Amino acid sequence: MANQQRTPTRVPAPTPVRRITAATVDAVTALVCGLAAGAAAGLKVVDGVVELRPASPAVWGAALGTALGVSFVNHVLLTLAIRASLGKLMTGLRVVRASDSGRPGFLRLIGRWLFGFYWTVVFVPIHLATDSDVEQQDAVGLRIVRRKG
Repeated sequence: MANQQRTPTRVPAPTPVRRITAATVDAVTALVCGLAAGAAAGLKVVDGVVELRPASPAVWGAALGTALGVSFVNHVLLTLAIRASLGKLMTGLRVVRASDSGRPGFLRLIGRWLFGFYWTVVFVPIHLATDSDVEQQDAVGLRIVRRKG
């Protein structure tokens, strides 16, 4: 039996609004979880009174570690399992290999996750400052498409 290769199928590209909404949901999810973990780490009970101490390194470490951890689980592990992060599920999107629309691999998903931080730090501020029409880019051989059905 001959090896059968998947042929690329053209799935409609998502609208910028769907992409931005998905990215916003994903970012807010990670930030809220990080803030909750930081707040929990900053709680101290003294004589039956609960105090929040937001300035300690433990608070910021817990917040940052949790936000990064939730982001990794959402963008890499969840996408590896079901081809979409929470935001993409809510907006009807999924992540596929650009070459053949197949399931994305673990290392490419890590690269895409890291590229997302780079994009956020470099291009988002430039876009906001110049009010340009820069569109979010796909990276590392993966692309975002609309879900079928």
